Amino acid sequence: MKSDLIIALDFPSEEKAWAFLEGFKSLDEKPFVKVGMELFYAAGPEFVKKLKAEGYRVFLDLKLHDIPNTVAGAVNSLKGLGVDMLTLHASGGREMFARAKEAIKDMKHPPVLLGVTVLTSFSDEGRKEALLGEGRSVEETVEGLAKMALSAGCDGIVSSAMEGEHLRKTIDSSFPLVCPGIRPKGASTGDQKRVVTPEDARKIGVDFIVVGRPITKADDPLSAYRVIRGEFLGGNE
Repeated sequence: MKSDLIIALDFPSEEKAWAFLEGFKSLDEKPFVKVGMELFYAAGPEFVKKLKAEGYRVFLDLKLHDIPNTVAGAVNSLKGLGVDMLTLHASGGREMFARAKEAIKDMKHPPVLLGVTVLTSFSDEGRKEALLGEGRSVEETVEGLAKMALSAGCDGIVSSAMEGEHLRKTIDSSFPLVCPGIRPKGASTGDQKRVVTPEDARKIGVDFIVVGRPITKADDPLSAYRVIRGEFLGGNE
């Protein structure tokens, strides 16, 4: 799967998501899209099936996190959607990932299972309050979660690109690295605390960037998409 920009379809309804995607009809290739909790809970699995039927690549970002048996059951229930990527919280532990991997082993085209490390909305203080990596730096926390998830069968990692650079230096693996919290120069960071630019993400070695509001809230979403994607891919489109 080649590197690309993933548009976060953070909309409250299927209708608003389709209306937004209408503006991308002129593209030769449909964009890679992310369906998160807000849209999935509003529109349901049938919406994801429609996206796949229309030829969209889909990153299903549900951040599954529960006891291993429950997560395995959830992954099994999601198999029929045919998504390209699926997220699980790395803090769910080794057995949770192993059971999730077991649930998709019979699929001809299984999704890439991604371990979510530390949310990009966390400040260092907020991370410690949530008891994530108490006594360790954010880089050490992300590294520890990533190593555990990958050794348990996870295919790739979701982290801020700020920690992604650390992961590329400390983990000897060509795992796919997916990074949200991407903002073009001068753009508002909103509720994101640890952000980088698309160009910096490319230089760090990020494989996929996830971008929402700088595109979905832009006056011209298609133009914003082209500019940000171009900055990230550096002419290698």
